[in-house]
Parts: sequence; structure tokens; C-alpha cells
Amino acid sequence: MPTYDAKPPLAFADLPYQGLDGKPWPVSRADVADVRKRYKLGKNVRVAYVDLHQNGGRTLVFLHGLGSYLKFWRYQLDTFARGGYRVLAIDMLGYGKSDKPATFPYTMESMVDVVRSLLRQLDVKDPILVGHSMGGQIALSYAIRYPKEVSALVLTAPAGFEEFGSGERRWLTRVFTVPLVAGASEYDIWGSVRYNNFYNWDDEYNWLIEERVRLAKNPEFASYAYANVKSVRGLANNDFVRKNLGKVKAPTLIVHGDRDRLIPNPFMHGGTTRSIMEYGHENIRGSTLVTLEGCGHMVQMDCSAEYNATVRGFLRRRSALDRRVSNR
Repeated sequence: MPTYDAKPPLAFADLPYQGLDGKPWPVSRADVADVRKRYKLGKNVRVAYVDLHQNGGRTLVFLHGLGSYLKFWRYQLDTFARGGYRVLAIDMLGYGKSDKPATFPYTMESMVDVVRSLLRQLDVKDPILVGHSMGGQIALSYAIRYPKEVSALVLTAPAGFEEFGSGERRWLTRVFTVPLVAGASEYDIWGSVRYNNFYNWDDEYNWLIEERVRLAKNPEFASYAYANVKSVRGLANNDFVRKNLGKVKAPTLIVHGDRDRLIPNPFMHGGTTRSIMEYGHENIRGSTLVTLEGCGHMVQMDCSAEYNATVRGFLRRRSALDRRVSNR
């Protein structure tokens, strides 16, 4: 097992955003002025994003999970861009190359405001939202609040379906702190990333460990850790999503691994990932639920080929249905 403790600090701005072929993605940054004004964030709060194949057909908008950034979609972005889609991947505020304002609330609903602001600036209409974990809950909140603006959802091991009691929320607030995130040792990081997120770890993923270890040495990491802590509180306060799943009108794919070690929360209550995902499936009318066997929480990486094939099949079926409806 390699060690990265001796390597120099890494700034978020210097993270190498690139595909599997080693070619860098063009990274842009946009000032989300309406969000900045609404939440009184000061001047020039910018969101980083990658926009591939801008002349493609439907737009896929990729939303990352907690503790992640848009690079965690590197097994999808180029693949779907080559498949004819416009591909947009976003670093949420507080994450990756985006700014990390301390006064932003980091609730799922406030993150929807960020995504919507950017899509309006880029003149993206009727997007297909592809969200992993926290990104799935953001996508759900978007589709509930603005049902006419979303053409489809791909919920990847999504948060938002699991129920948290008031006591569990208080426990999370006490336990999940900035020192816990910022003070994790390299040993802790190896265990957390490998065990909690993956079932099929491969040395190809070692970049996840190296970047996390080196980022923690940068002073900016405290702002990122604070965003994570506030995001966890936002994730646990998911009553809005759970109580309004029936309002989701967009065609929805729910895809998850049967070896997910993070959903349901392993520290709080028992149950199975399948039962959590079935709750969402049963409450989102017409949704499709796919369980990928032998795959962990980071299913889009852990089982990228199977995941990509599942998403492509869903998108092809949606396109075929859209053509039949338009030809009537």
C-alpha cells in the first residue's frame, strides 16, 4: 500500500481534471450572482464546471456526492460525450475548484439554487440530472421544486430516501465535525475510502487517496471540511425530499450496488440498501430500479462498465419514447 504523507500539499485549484486518456478537461468558472445575492455571500462566488461536446444532443448534468468533486465522474464524462450528449459536470460550492464560502448554508435546496443558476447562465434547458449520493438528493430536490425543468433523473446510490430521526440528526451534528474531517490520518483515509465506498478496489483508484492526503495539507482544506460538515446536516434533514417523492414527474432511473456500505448509514440503524432504494422506487411513480451485484457505494467507479451500460439503456429507452410521442 503506497503512502503519500511525504508528498507536498496540493491546492484544489491544481487538481488534475482529466479523462482516462490523460487529456485535461477544460475547466470554466461562473459567478452565480443570484445565489450570491440571495445568501449574502459577498463578491464573486464562482462555481467550477466542465462542459464537454457543447453541440451535442440532450444535456447530462453530473452532480457529485459528499466529499467528492466532478472528477469522480471521470469514468462517465468522456464516454457519454462521445455518445453524442452534451456533458456538464459541476463542482458544488464548497467542493473541488469551486469557491467555499463559509456563510453558504449547504442545504440540498440551496445547492439546487446553485445548479439552477449555472444552468440558466449556460442556457441549458430540460437537462437530465445524474446525481451520485448527495448529488442524487440534490437532483431529487431540483425535480420536486422545478418539475417542468427536468427531463429525466439518474439517481446513483442516492441519498434522500433514508429516514433519519431527530436523535440521529443530533448525533450526526455532534460527531461529524471539522476536526474529524480535517484530522483524519492517511491510514483512516485508506480505510474510509476503500472500505466504505468500494467493493472492487483497484490500484487504479489510488489517485483518490493521494489527492485527499495532499489536499489536507493545504490551508483551504478547512473550508472544504466545513462545507462537508454542513452538507451532512443538510443531507440528514431530508424530510422535504422524502415527503414529496410523489411530486417527481421526470422519468427516473435508480441504480445502486448491492454491496453499498454507506446506505443505510452503518452507524445508526440496520436494514439493507435494497430496502432503502425500494422506498424511493415505490414512491416515484414509473421509476426504474436496477441493482448491480457486487458493487459498492461508488458504483459509477466500482462497476463503471455495468453502470454506464445501465444508464445508456435507460437513456436510449427515453429517447425512443420521446420520438414516438413527437411523431403522434
